[in-house]
Amino acid sequence: MITLKVLVHVACLLPLAWLLWQLFGPSSGAGLGADPTHTVTYFTGRGTLRILILSLAITPVRRLLPRLAWVIRFRRMLGLYAFVYGSLHLLTYVGLYAGFSWAAITDDLSKRPYIWAGVTSWASLLPLALTSTTWSIRKLGKRWQMLHRLVYLAAIAGVVHYWWIVKTGVRSPLPITLALAVLLLARPVLSEVQARRKGRVVAGAAAL
Repeated sequence: MITLKVLVHVACLLPLAWLLWQLFGPSSGAGLGADPTHTVTYFTGRGTLRILILSLAITPVRRLLPRLAWVIRFRRMLGLYAFVYGSLHLLTYVGLYAGFSWAAITDDLSKRPYIWAGVTSWASLLPLALTSTTWSIRKLGKRWQMLHRLVYLAAIAGVVHYWWIVKTGVRSPLPITLALAVLLLARPVLSEVQARRKGRVVAGAAAL
């Protein structure tokens, strides 16, 4: 299990290491194209959504394949990495696009709804990151699970943000949108399947 955790850490950190190398290595941004700021923004935003989708896929996988129940141990880790990438994505906008100017940010918020969607996604991840500790889980009890359903709002708002930010006719957000749709539909379906299985088990035990 330790080896798997190390591999997950490496898989999540390697893209970030590559990005930092491109920014601060010998080439100093030359590998990021004609618009490095756009590349960094797109890279961190897409990374956020990909890791978030992977974290959402863990519960359906665990339900479908009970032998892989151990994958639940990686959900918190992936959620935190999604928050890290999302924070970098937000910081890229605040620092490189808005120049840390509150006036520029408020002006953008009044004109560009996709920024509201992005902020909503990040704000939904913030309380999840803050309550990801073992102490928080014990302290909040059942409320912790209810709170962490905000991850679905974060994912939906993130996908909406993605669609709104690309040009008309661009279909790059489609694969991740379909993946999220499948995961959202899988939750009630798998819950129903599990309920029926439990019903059959109870009925079988009563017959004995």
